[in-house]
Amino acid sequence: MKKFFALLIISAFTFGTIMAQDAEKDLKNGERSIKKFISDQSNVDALAKGLELFESAFKSDVVADKAKSWVIKGNLMKNVANAEFRNVTLDSTYSLSLDDAAVQSYEAYSKALNIAEKKNDKKSAQVGLIELENHLNNYAIIAYQAEDYKNAFSHFSTSIEASKSLKGLGQKSRLDDELIMNDQIFFAAISGYYSEDKEKALPYLTTMANQGTKEVFVYDALYNLTVASDPEKALAYLDTGMAAKPDDTSLLFTQINHYLKEGKLDQLISKLNVAIEKEPDNTSIYNTLGSVYDQLQIKESKAGNKDKAAEYFAKAKENYMHVLTADPTNFDATYSIGALYYNDAATNVDKLNELSEDLSPAGMKKYDAIKADMDAVFGQALPYFESASKLNDNDCNTIIALKEIYARLNDLEKSNIYKGKFETNCAGK
Repeated sequence: MKKFFALLIISAFTFGTIMAQDAEKDLKNGERSIKKFISDQSNVDALAKGLELFESAFKSDVVADKAKSWVIKGNLMKNVANAEFRNVTLDSTYSLSLDDAAVQSYEAYSKALNIAEKKNDKKSAQVGLIELENHLNNYAIIAYQAEDYKNAFSHFSTSIEASKSLKGLGQKSRLDDELIMNDQIFFAAISGYYSEDKEKALPYLTTMANQGTKEVFVYDALYNLTVASDPEKALAYLDTGMAAKPDDTSLLFTQINHYLKEGKLDQLISKLNVAIEKEPDNTSIYNTLGSVYDQLQIKESKAGNKDKAAEYFAKAKENYMHVLTADPTNFDATYSIGALYYNDAATNVDKLNELSEDLSPAGMKKYDAIKADMDAVFGQALPYFESASKLNDNDCNTIIALKEIYARLNDLEKSNIYKGKFETNCAGK
């Protein structure tokens, strides 16, 4: 029995030794195979075989626990990156066989530095890291220009990490230059934002915002990344951006769109007035401001505040008329003035429905007076809708308005014409 147990122990030891030898063999064979690719980049099968052998080798602690193993991998991946970059430089149509070779190299050197006990291993990893830094930047640019933002982000962010590693080792880095580092962070932010996982960009964007960057993209991206979870913080980013770049209006319009979605009309008015100061010839701003005043007049009218409603009505029309003065063919402003009058007239419909049941002389007289006022206002809306129809005869809202107005004015022939247009162009939409 003792001999049997001894045999088991010896067998287990032998098996472990064989496994270790196999892993080391895979490492050596993988190294040879990848070197064939480095010598001849058309030999992609050798690269694939080498990577497969490396994957097998590094599953073993015998290989993975040695800093020297990681230095070997770091050097090979760096040389692959160097060989392929040379080809890309000479031939822009060259297709990379291993587009993350530089990143893999950095990860291998980092692992080596973390576990190295021998000075030679530490020195080798450090030297490799110094030589690798430019490759990380070059591949980041290649990926960025190809709009491969996932790979671009991986290389830009890794180059920043490599710079930090070099600094920790007391070595110089190309990113020691503040301007170059800021550019690297900026492109990492852009690449991350346009990659599959936008959240990766957040720390880089935040860093730039905290540094007071004037890059409008940074604040717009921070707004988009935070508006769902923290609207107030998102708006604060826009305010910070507008303060940093007051001559740029894109953030202002982002803020305007935010308030439009939330229906915060009072805030909108002040922002739109600022936008008008910056872009006095932008008719879309006046159209939007007219729409805001229109919504306010409807709100005040429903609340029974006639004077305030009339004030907002006048301001809405004033802004729409400003647009038509500058551009008489502007459909939005033309339609909006028609809608302004139409909605004002329509507020009398409920009153007429109530009075229709009062058949007394006084009730009928009041009914006729309100109807006459209502028809007069519908009459004011009519020419604007007719003009809008000439500008866009397929607009369904204009067709509906004309059909209804002509019916209320007892012009059934024209009402039926627009009824036919509605059935042809708009029914079912």
